[in-house]
Amino acid sequence: MSDTRRRVKVYTLNEDRQWDDRGTGHVSSTFVERLKGISLLVRAESDGSLLLESKISPNTAYQKQQDTLIVWSEADNYDLALSFQEKAGCDEIWEKICQVQGKDPAVDITQDPIDESEEERFEEIPETSHLVELPPCELSRLEEIADLVTSVLSSPIRREKLALALMSEGYIKKLLGLFRVCEDLDNREGLHHLYEIVRGVLFLNKAALFEVMFSDDCIMDVVGCLEYDPALVQPKRHREFLTKTAKFKEVIPITDSELRQKIHQTYRVQYIQDIILPTPSVFEDNFLSTLNSFIFFNKVEIVSMLQEDEKFLTEVFAQLTDEATEDSKRRELVNFVKEFCAFSQTLQPQNRDAFFKTLANLGILPALEIVMGMDDLQVRAAATDIFSYLVEFNPSMVREFVMQEPQQTDDDVLLINVVIKQMICDSDPELGGAVQLMGLLRTLIDPENMLASTNKTEKTEFLSFFYKYCMHVLTAPLLANTAHDKNSKDMQEGSTKINPVCPDNFQTAQLLALILELLTFCVEHHTYHIKTYIMNKDLLRRVLVLMNSKHTFLALCALRFMRRIIGLKDEYYNRYIIKGNLFEPVINALLDNGTRYNLLNSAIIELFEFIKVEDIKSLIAHIVDNFYKALESIEYVQTFKGLKGRYEQEKDRQSQRLNRYRRDARSLDEDEELWFNDDDDDDDGEAVEKRMEDDFSDSYGKYMEAKKGAANGANGANNGKAAVIPPASPAVTSNNSSTSSVKTVSLPASPVVKTALVGLVDYPDDEDEEEEDEEEEQSPRKRPRLSS
Repeated sequence: MSDTRRRVKVYTLNEDRQWDDRGTGHVSSTFVERLKGISLLVRAESDGSLLLESKISPNTAYQKQQDTLIVWSEADNYDLALSFQEKAGCDEIWEKICQVQGKDPAVDITQDPIDESEEERFEEIPETSHLVELPPCELSRLEEIADLVTSVLSSPIRREKLALALMSEGYIKKLLGLFRVCEDLDNREGLHHLYEIVRGVLFLNKAALFEVMFSDDCIMDVVGCLEYDPALVQPKRHREFLTKTAKFKEVIPITDSELRQKIHQTYRVQYIQDIILPTPSVFEDNFLSTLNSFIFFNKVEIVSMLQEDEKFLTEVFAQLTDEATEDSKRRELVNFVKEFCAFSQTLQPQNRDAFFKTLANLGILPALEIVMGMDDLQVRAAATDIFSYLVEFNPSMVREFVMQEPQQTDDDVLLINVVIKQMICDSDPELGGAVQLMGLLRTLIDPENMLASTNKTEKTEFLSFFYKYCMHVLTAPLLANTAHDKNSKDMQEGSTKINPVCPDNFQTAQLLALILELLTFCVEHHTYHIKTYIMNKDLLRRVLVLMNSKHTFLALCALRFMRRIIGLKDEYYNRYIIKGNLFEPVINALLDNGTRYNLLNSAIIELFEFIKVEDIKSLIAHIVDNFYKALESIEYVQTFKGLKGRYEQEKDRQSQRLNRYRRDARSLDEDEELWFNDDDDDDDGEAVEKRMEDDFSDSYGKYMEAKKGAANGANGANNGKAAVIPPASPAVTSNNSSTSSVKTVSLPASPVVKTALVGLVDYPDDEDEEEEDEEEEQSPRKRPRLSS
C-alpha cells in the first residue's frame, strides 16, 4: 500500500515552459549526510536508479497544487514537480516539507518568493501592511475590491498574501454570488468591477485558486464575469457558446464520472485561456504559467485514464471499422481518435511510445486503411492527421505493419497505396493535403530513420517492398501525362525537339512537381532500387518531356531530377543518358529560353558547368560531338567553351598515348639497347641480363624467320616495324593475316625470356589500354602501323 501511495512522476520545466517527464518512481524523505539535511529522494521503479535527490531547503518556496502535485524551484529557471498517484502520499510528503520549514501543513505555499528589490521595498512597508485585509464582500465595496486586486499584481509578496486571504475566507464563492445578483439587477458598473476582480485573481497564478474557480459549480460564473469587459459595448456570450453551441459528444458512453468531469473542465479552461483572456504577449513572461501547467496535467490525466480503459478503446475501434456504422457516427469516431492523439502530444516520449503501441495493438493502422479510402472528405482529413501523428513519432511501426499486410492481388488495398492515391486525388486546388501526405511518404522511405532500427534488414526489405508494390502507383500520373511522347525515339533523326506535351492544368502541374520531388529524393538516397526502376521504365526520358511545360516550376523540377542523376557521377546513368540522347530536351529548353536571364537559364548552365568542373569525360564528349554547334554562340558564360577545351585536352591526351606505339623502330632499338646495357652493382644481375639478352636474340631471330615465312613476300621494312610490337599484343593478333602464324611459333618456355619480353613493352598505360584494345575501334588505329 505504501508503494502505491508514494508512487510519483518527476517533472522538470524546460526552456519552452513545458513539463518534461523524468521518470516514475517512489519518493521518500530521509537525512542525506552529503547534503547535510533532510532530502527528497525518488528512486526509479524500473531499476532503482536515483531520479531525484533534493535537499529540503528552509528558504525554498514549495507549493501544493491540485491535491497531488508539489512544485518548487531549486535555482533560476529550474522548476521541479512531483505528481503523486494518490492524495495521501502527497499529504505525507507535504507534511514533512512543512515540518522541516516550520510551517503549518494547511498552507498551500511554504515561502513567499521575494527577490532583492522586493525585500528592500518590503522593509520600508509598515508592519501593519504585511497582511492583506479584504473588504467585506458587498455590492457597494466591489470597486474597492477591484482596486485592491489590481494593485497587488505588481508585488509577488502581496499576491501571495491576497491569495491566502481569498482562500481562507471562501471569498471566491461570495464574489460569484454577487455576480449573479448584479446580473439579475443588470448592474453594469458592478459587473465591470467583477470582470476586473476575476481577471486579477486569474493573474495571481495560484493553483489553489484555480481549483476553486474551475470547479463544476463555479466555472460558468467565472466565464460569466469575464463576459463583461468594460472595453466592450456589448458583453460577449461565452456561456451561451459553451452550453449550447459547444456540444460534448460521447462517441462511446463514458461511464467514469471523474473522467467526464475532467474532460469538461479541461475544455472550458482551455477556452478561457485561448479565447477569453488576452494574448500572452501582452503580459509578463510566464504570467499564466500555472494555468498552462493546470491544463497540461489535466490532459496527461485524461489520456492516461482513457488508455487504461481497454473496453472503451476496443469499442471505439470496433465501431470505426464496422461497415454497418453510419457515416456521421464514423466521422465522430475518427474525430475523437484525432483529438485523443492530439492530447497525447503532452506526454513525454517514453509515455507517448507506450500510447501509440496501445493504439497499434487495438488496430489503429487497419482502421486507417479503411477510413482513408472513404469518400467523406472530413473523415479522410482527420484520418490523415492521425496517420501523421503515427508516422512522425514511429515510422518503423508503420513500415512493419505495411510489410506484414497480406499480399493481395490488388495492390490498391495496401496502406501506402491508399496514402499515395489520397495524394494524387487531392481536390484542394493548392494541394494542401497532398503536400502533407508527400512529406509523410518521404519520412517512410527515408533510409536515415531506418538505420537506428534493431531490425537491420528493415531498409532492404521495405525498399524492395515499396518498389515492387507501390512505386508504379506513385509514378502513374507522371507516366500518364507523358505517355503520348513515348514514341519520340521513333521520330525522325533530324528532329530537334521532343514531342511537345504538357499538362497546362496548374493543379496537375503541381501534383507532378510533388511526385518529381519525391523521385529526386529517391535518386539521392536509394541508389540501386531507383536506378533499376529508371532504366527499366526509361523514366528520365519521360520526365524530360516536362521541360516543355509552360509552368517553369515544373520544368525546373524535371531539370533538378536530371541534375541529381548526373550529380551521382555514375557511369551506368551516363551511358543511359548518352544512349537515349537525353540532353536534347535540355538544350532545346535552353535555346528556346533565348536571351532571357532567369532561373531556368541559370539552372541549365549550372548543370553543364558541373559536368565541366567534375570533368565527366563521357558526357563532355557526347555534348561536344552532338551539340557544340548549337551552343558555341553562347558566350556570356565560358561554360561551353570550357567543355570544348576539356574535350580537346582529352583528344590530345589520347593522341599522345597512341603515339607511344608509333615511335620510330630505330629509337626503340636504341632505348632497348640502353636498357639492356644498363650497369647494375650486382654481378649476378649482370650475368642474368647477359643471359636474358642472348636468349632474347635467339628467340627474336626464330620469331622473325617464322614471320617472314607467314607473310609470303611481305617487305622487310614491315617486318622491321613489327618487331617493335610484342607477339602477345592485341594489335598484332587481331584481324591480321599473320595471327595464326604468330600463335604457332614455339617460343622458349623459360620464365626469364617471358620477363624480358614483357619488360620490353611494359609502358605505364598498357593496363588501361588492354581493355580498350579489345573494342573494334582500336584495331583500325593500330593496323596502319603494320602496313606503313
